Amino acid sequence: MKQQLENIEAAAKQALADCGSIKGLDDLRVRFLGKKGELTGILKQMGGLSAEERPVIGQLANKVRGDIEAAIGDKLAKLKAQEQEMKIRSESIDITLPGKPQSVGKLHPLTIVANEVKEIFLGMGFSVADGPEVEYDYYNFEALNLPPNHPARDTQDTFYITDNILLRTQTSSVQVHVMENQKPPIRIISPGRVYRSDAVDATHSPLFHQIEGLVVDKGVTMADLKGTLELLMKRLYGDDCKIRLRPHHFPFTEPSAEVDVMCFNCHGEGCRICKGEGYIELLGAGMVHPKVLEGCGIDSEIYSGFAFGLGLERIVMRRYNISDMRLMYENDLRFLDQF
Repeated sequence: MKQQLENIEAAAKQALADCGSIKGLDDLRVRFLGKKGELTGILKQMGGLSAEERPVIGQLANKVRGDIEAAIGDKLAKLKAQEQEMKIRSESIDITLPGKPQSVGKLHPLTIVANEVKEIFLGMGFSVADGPEVEYDYYNFEALNLPPNHPARDTQDTFYITDNILLRTQTSSVQVHVMENQKPPIRIISPGRVYRSDAVDATHSPLFHQIEGLVVDKGVTMADLKGTLELLMKRLYGDDCKIRLRPHHFPFTEPSAEVDVMCFNCHGEGCRICKGEGYIELLGAGMVHPKVLEGCGIDSEIYSGFAFGLGLERIVMRRYNISDMRLMYENDLRFLDQF
């Protein structure tokens, strides 16, 4: 039996030396020291030994068990250290490798031009006003001299939420809020989103952006409007930029005008882009209608004012020679990275 115990110890040490994993080590522990292990099987035979042999073999068996347990513990510590080292190596970062460049976000062309327009008007003493995009019919139409049966309402293609609530079709509604809550002098612009039920194509979208401008004070004339717009266009497009005003009709201004800007391609000579006109229609403007002023509690005998509304998309398209409005909403990085 003594020889058997020595053979078990030798076999266990050899198996431990060959073991290369923690799972394999646990299998060896069960093989030699488990309830049905080799050492336990030897100990069960001790009942057949003489009284003199039994303590000697028992002492030897305990020594063999202790040696195997100690060897297993040492092996387990080594395997864990090896595993930790391999994990560290696999997770290490080679700081000598070239870095991966991170793409940095850029301002959208609409935002670039909107910020520039704001800065131009802030420099002229204007302030920026804001208003709700979900608006009452009164502020979007009635207060702007567009009563319920006015034919101009049909051209707005309005998104109605209820009979009295809608998505605003123009930022002109903001001027009514301002005039109701602020006494002249008033000098504001109101940039923001507007909504119309237009089919999507190269020049139309159901969502687009407008910048409304309003000045109300004593002695304001059409000449002030023209000078303001001329300065805006020169700041946007250069000192050689020219504008022209054509008579038009808007229910909320009188007199009214369409404002054209000189074609960026032919500089007034006439080409396919401006359809031979030399100018491109850009915005609408005019003197605030007396009914609009009176409806907001402003005496039209004392005060006068001008208003204009320009489409931000049109300015951006002219600035960057963009031929299709849809490009500005598709989030195509190949397009946006150019700005």
